[in-house]
Amino acid sequence: MYPDLIHHIQSYIKLEEDQIKTVSKYFKRVHLKNKEYLLEEGQVCKSYFFVEKGCARMFFYTDKGAEQITQFALENWWITDYFSFADQKPSVYNIQAIEKSEILAIDHLSFEKLLKEVPILERYFRIIMQRAVAASQLRIKLLYDLSKEELYLHFSANFPEFIQRIPQYMLASFLGLTPEYLSEVRKKKY
Repeated sequence: MYPDLIHHIQSYIKLEEDQIKTVSKYFKRVHLKNKEYLLEEGQVCKSYFFVEKGCARMFFYTDKGAEQITQFALENWWITDYFSFADQKPSVYNIQAIEKSEILAIDHLSFEKLLKEVPILERYFRIIMQRAVAASQLRIKLLYDLSKEELYLHFSANFPEFIQRIPQYMLASFLGLTPEYLSEVRKKKY
C-alpha cells in the first residue's frame, strides 16, 4: 500500500477498497540518492513518477551546454516526459533527484493495464494533466508578462517551500535568470 499516493488520488476521486489494492499492485518504489537519475536524455521514458518523499527536477541542455530546468516535483507531485512516455520514443529531457527521494513508478504497460482495470483513474489522471497544462500555460504567460524581479517575487510568494529546498542556481535556471542576478534580487528587502 502507498498511503500518500492513495490519499492524493482520493482527494480527486473515490476509490473502493478493491480498487486501492489494484492501484497498489502496479507501482514500484524507487529509492534515489541526491543527483541520481530517473531518466537521461536519449532514453525512453518508461515510467510515470509520483514523488512520495524528496524532490526531482526535469531539465534539458541548451545548444550552449547550459542546463534549462523546466519542472520541479516535490512530495505528491507527478513528473515524467509526457511525449516520451506516451509514444515510447527517446527523451530530450533528464529527470534527476535533487535530494534523497522516494519515488513511486508505474511503467507504461502497467499504466495502461491499470486504467483498464480501474477506469475511474482516467478521470484522476485527466484532472492531473489539466492542472499540469494549466500550470505550464501560466508559467509561459508569467515569463512574458513579468520582469525578472517580479517573476522571482511571484514564485517565492506562491511556492515558498521551493525557495528553501532548491539550490539557488537551479531556481535561477527555472526562472530564466542568472544565479548572480537572482542573488541580487534575493538581497533586496520587500
